Amino acid sequence: MLDFLKQEGIDPYIVEEIERFRKEHPASPEAAERIPTPRYSYYGREIWEAAATALLCGEHLLLVGPKATGKNVLAENLAAAFGRPSWDISLYVNTDASSLIGTDTFDQGRVSFRPGPVYQCARLGGFGVLDEINMAKNEALAVLHATLDFRRVIDVPGYDRIHLDEATRFIATMNYGYAGTRELNEALCSRFVVVDMPPMSAENLKKLLHAEFPHLREKYAEQFAALFQALRKKCASSEISSKSLDMRGLLAAIRLAEKGLPLDRALALGITNKSFTDFERQAVSDVIRARLPKSLDRSRLFEG
Repeated sequence: MLDFLKQEGIDPYIVEEIERFRKEHPASPEAAERIPTPRYSYYGREIWEAAATALLCGEHLLLVGPKATGKNVLAENLAAAFGRPSWDISLYVNTDASSLIGTDTFDQGRVSFRPGPVYQCARLGGFGVLDEINMAKNEALAVLHATLDFRRVIDVPGYDRIHLDEATRFIATMNYGYAGTRELNEALCSRFVVVDMPPMSAENLKKLLHAEFPHLREKYAEQFAALFQALRKKCASSEISSKSLDMRGLLAAIRLAEKGLPLDRALALGITNKSFTDFERQAVSDVIRARLPKSLDRSRLFEG
């Protein structure tokens, strides 16, 4: 990851500080297997520099932005770059304090404490990824107030108070406008520095495509990037819903085409069929046909 940061032109001073952080806070053997090895890299120098600097300063991050901006990819990349074990903490409407911090359980006939992911992250100096933080109830997240501010402690009722390891950081992600989401209260929001995630540029999308598909021909990498930008514009103008604006779906479609499935069928599986009305499916198909001929197959898409 550090070599990747250098290739992306990240400020050398920031890269040096990350290296110093890794040396000062080596991961414990107990948690070493949790250090992620990202499948995808996040491309975007300014966002990298802002997020890394905030973490170096001891701040917690809130990554906000629309769909397909790479929030979870960036969170995983940051944990890998800092050499930290990572806990993915999925938040939803039924999340409560015990599912975050821990709860009592029976072990060999005795009541003992079973630590939750926030507790483990705090003890082992991990990066906790609070996924879709605005889907959880505010009263459940209130237990994190002392964890996320200057106190950096967790009070476990009936047990000890623990202090966060110096390397512990929390990275929250949130989308606007998803069903079941709510506004974060001011007390919680003030405990994060907020990174507004921009849409991925066509140039950065091409980098991602070349990294994932080294044999993809350049002209088709450009067309796939242009296709995704065209779908984004259609979504922004409310001509189609965001269901078809799916980065995972695009990558899955190209992967299917690489294995031999005709591209039009692969794109239908990965993108078009995620729209559930005939009108919208036709609109998405028209965008695809404007960029990519229906007859494309593996031999024309890929070299070798």
